[in-house]
Amino acid sequence: MATPYNLDVYHDCSKCPLRTDRPFCNLSDEAVAELSSITNTIVQPKGALLFVEGEEARGVYILCSGRVKQTMLSSAGRTLIVNVVEPGQLLGVSAAMLGKPYELSAETLLPSQVDFVRRDDFMRFLAKYPQASMHLAMQLSDNCAAAHNDIRALGLAQNTGDKLARLLVNWSERTGTRVSNGIRMTVLLKHEEIAQMIGATRETVTRTLSDFRRQKLIEVRGSTFIVADALQQLATI
Repeated sequence: MATPYNLDVYHDCSKCPLRTDRPFCNLSDEAVAELSSITNTIVQPKGALLFVEGEEARGVYILCSGRVKQTMLSSAGRTLIVNVVEPGQLLGVSAAMLGKPYELSAETLLPSQVDFVRRDDFMRFLAKYPQASMHLAMQLSDNCAAAHNDIRALGLAQNTGDKLARLLVNWSERTGTRVSNGIRMTVLLKHEEIAQMIGATRETVTRTLSDFRRQKLIEVRGSTFIVADALQQLATI
């Protein structure tokens, strides 16, 4: 079904052609049919807030298409971007399962389809289908491993250049496609937002990216980045 945001929206999970490529959604036909029956499909434009840090966790969100950034605020009101969520992942899971407020805020970076599942329905679904619980555990473990890599990169990096190199390499490894001159990926964050991820200023990020381009470590064409294999050496800690 067409939408104002040029998305292919699937209200029935069993009809989604990408289902088998999504770790959590790759379930039995019976489980997928029940998941569809308890979800509420929402189509959001770019810049929409799905939930806000400190808000009561009413349920979980399955990102079907688009991209979402998750952020947190410091006591001084400074924004930290924690990660960028890819399609097929769940948001707000830990808060919902623990019955605690959302620990992060979630905002769409692109027009996105998200499927919302109420907390009680989600818990019953996991109890009924152990396969879904296992898939969720695998996703949470993958998220934990990614967080460890980010902490390692930020905590042990010697300077902003090292941090930015590690960030770009991590992104390319997770979401990029191998091409002849490196790994191609799409970067949806502005320089200021990248700076928020590595604890730097926008000016420093802009200057460092320019240095990388001059050294032919990256190519930038709009939102498309090509990360050269040589950048991996700067990212090695």
